[in-house]
Amino acid sequence: MLGIIGAMDVEVAALKNIVENKEVTTFAGIEFVCGKIADTDVCVAQCSPGKVNAALCTQMMIDKFDIDSIINIGIACSLNENVVIKDVVVASDVCQYDFDTSAVDGVKGLIFDGVTSFATDSDISNSLIDSVLACKYRCHHDIIASGDTFIASQELKDEIVSDFGAVCGEMEGGAIGQVCYVNKIPFAVLRTISDGGDKNVQIDYPAFKHIAAKISSDIILNYLRRNKN
Repeated sequence: MLGIIGAMDVEVAALKNIVENKEVTTFAGIEFVCGKIADTDVCVAQCSPGKVNAALCTQMMIDKFDIDSIINIGIACSLNENVVIKDVVVASDVCQYDFDTSAVDGVKGLIFDGVTSFATDSDISNSLIDSVLACKYRCHHDIIASGDTFIASQELKDEIVSDFGAVCGEMEGGAIGQVCYVNKIPFAVLRTISDGGDKNVQIDYPAFKHIAAKISSDIILNYLRRNKN
């Protein structure tokens, strides 16, 4: 079974609505919608924004359902001038930019001994890239950074890029990647750019979040149809 996690209703509602043979279960306040999309067994959940919410949802999904792999979808801000609104980023790796023990060990983002990022599954990621291109969107395959801050300043953007080399930022993928890593569950992260994470975010984010979320949903549907079962 494929697990699909998004943080907000706008990111997963369209998928929940088309699940066939639907079974809805709630654990820890999180609704898990299981059934089939395009002849594929899926479990779709909205985790709510932030790393703790994302980790809770991911672990619950793994523990309660027969999950073979997980894809985290949704929207993100750009950290790179070549990554623009409505572009899609498929993560090569995910990191947590606000995990900082450098005061004692000198390394920012060090999650475990020697681990500062989590690599996504190459087969799933490559298939997602194919689906992005089939849907005729621009695609980037690079590092995605996660943290419990809605990025809205050039200073924070510059810091994340300097420390981690990420091309986009969001609030869940790094935590989902960590939970999948320790559970040995293949995962991928797909994000559509909704804003530039800068002084214009209050204009761009509300204007483009629904468009960006729909792009992510359309790509996942293409992925499921191309990779049945």
